[in-house]
Amino acid sequence: MFAALLTTFCFAASAILARRSTGMLGSQSANLARQLVALILLGLWAHFFGQGLRGPGLLMFLFSGILGFGLGDIALFEALPRLGAGLTVLIVQCLAVPIGAMTEWLWLGTRITPTQMVSAAVILAGVVLAVAPERESLIPKGHRIAGVVFAIIGAFGQALGAVVSRQGFLLDHKIGLQLDGPTSAYQRLLGGIVCVALLASVTSKVRRWRNPSADRQGLPWRDAMPWIIGNAMAGPVFGVALYQWGLRDSPSAIVLSIVSTTPLAVMMISFVFEKTRPTPRALVGSLLAVLGVVALVYGRG
Repeated sequence: MFAALLTTFCFAASAILARRSTGMLGSQSANLARQLVALILLGLWAHFFGQGLRGPGLLMFLFSGILGFGLGDIALFEALPRLGAGLTVLIVQCLAVPIGAMTEWLWLGTRITPTQMVSAAVILAGVVLAVAPERESLIPKGHRIAGVVFAIIGAFGQALGAVVSRQGFLLDHKIGLQLDGPTSAYQRLLGGIVCVALLASVTSKVRRWRNPSADRQGLPWRDAMPWIIGNAMAGPVFGVALYQWGLRDSPSAIVLSIVSTTPLAVMMISFVFEKTRPTPRALVGSLLAVLGVVALVYGRG
């Protein structure tokens, strides 16, 4: 569960950095760029220090990547510029918990204890209380609806990807192979990056067809590169490696419940670096969510 706690802060940093890079390059170009950086770094680890492409769970991890890095991240990066980092992460992480728990129970038969279920509910309640908008959003209605739809799709991608990863770890465990976090993240990324590359290519062609004078080299790659590298390190490299480590050792519902506190971490990071003060309701919700995490960690019986 410690890995899931660290994942929370990595994903929060990734969401904030992603908002910067998407504003400069567009959603899918920024997403593909950070995944390419992560693929190189994770590939070096997997082939020189990890298990490379070994294991009977490889196909499961590739499929998990298609769902998570592919479907999930594509939708996430479309939601970010429409809803902002806080609300996007709130919807994705909170909906992923019940979706993941139900899917793993139906497919793998994994059950969580009543104490863990109550703790997960407390976490979700605290996150919603802390981060949900207090007044009518200034985002145009059509833009907001599209963002919510993309965020819901992202939640399904994250939840289903987590459950499929669990199956991959179980298959490897049967032959005595224990994949480390970065190696399993690399195997997942191989599946997801193909989807992202295809979509980025189609998006680029459509953009050029609509505006033939558009110059691809006009994108501010040099200015965006620090944000891309930071996003890659916080998200696919360290974040997903820790996330996979957590899924290897704990049910997806438990890991997803802890990671659902990511919006609170986004709020904390924004307070430190952007001086945005949390409201009293946000502080109460944060305290409630933290108590839920403590109960989840220590109340396994």
